[in-house]
Amino acid sequence: MTRVTEKILTKVISKRKSASHKGDYGRVLLIGGSENYGGAIIMATEGALKSGAGLVAVACHSINLNALHARDPEAMYIDWRSSDLAELVPKVDVIICGPGMGTNEFGKKILMMLCQKITSKQTLILDASALDLIATNHELIPQAAGLVILTPHQMEWQRVSQLRIPYQTDSANLSTLVNLFPNKNGILVLKSNHTHIYDSNGNIYENTTGNPGMAVGGMGDTLAGIIGGFVAQFGSNIDSVLAAVYLHSLAGDIIAKRDYVVQPTKISALLPKLMKEFENQ
Repeated sequence: MTRVTEKILTKVISKRKSASHKGDYGRVLLIGGSENYGGAIIMATEGALKSGAGLVAVACHSINLNALHARDPEAMYIDWRSSDLAELVPKVDVIICGPGMGTNEFGKKILMMLCQKITSKQTLILDASALDLIATNHELIPQAAGLVILTPHQMEWQRVSQLRIPYQTDSANLSTLVNLFPNKNGILVLKSNHTHIYDSNGNIYENTTGNPGMAVGGMGDTLAGIIGGFVAQFGSNIDSVLAAVYLHSLAGDIIAKRDYVVQPTKISALLPKLMKEFENQ
């Protein structure tokens, strides 16, 4: 097992070139945000925006439009029931699916659409509701994606893997990941007090940052957004994922020095400053 340290940030976060534009930093599409869980997709959106994704589009229930644009005017909106969504999917670099999406039949149809539309040039991040739907049917995993990143907490992983939490050992988790992704295009970010990250090549990593103040709703949604932002900018690879996980928890540790509870939106707000510090190194 490899321990993830601060070195991953200086390795991944690169100085931006003068002659560049927003398209150079990735196109991210987020899908989620039902009538009752608009906050989840908005927090994921902020994670992607604040971590530097060049273009961010959000497909959600129309009831969330005003809140989304009031909070994050940089994000483009798409009604998730519009046919425009299926047309947009092949045109983006990274898709984040699941935060606040819900597990009803409509959520299932979204995953089925992704199975049909996603390409090998794209990265897919599956979180929250998407994981619960996949737990009922592994054929809902869009295997055609170039890289699929699963971001469950331990109970979600129990449902997907059928591994009860006490039996979620590194070897069992890795074996299950390999079985889920026979094409070796999967990464598992298993969230816990010390998050473990697994890739299909048999590598295991342990995050060394994080604190109990981060045990609040929306923390995982924010992490999914940050991972999406990093992959969009810095490449679809394990290092981008590790850097996103480490930076998310590092920001939480900094906030926890002064706050008893760490709000996910405060983590997102701190990201541009932290990324600038490590870019300068």
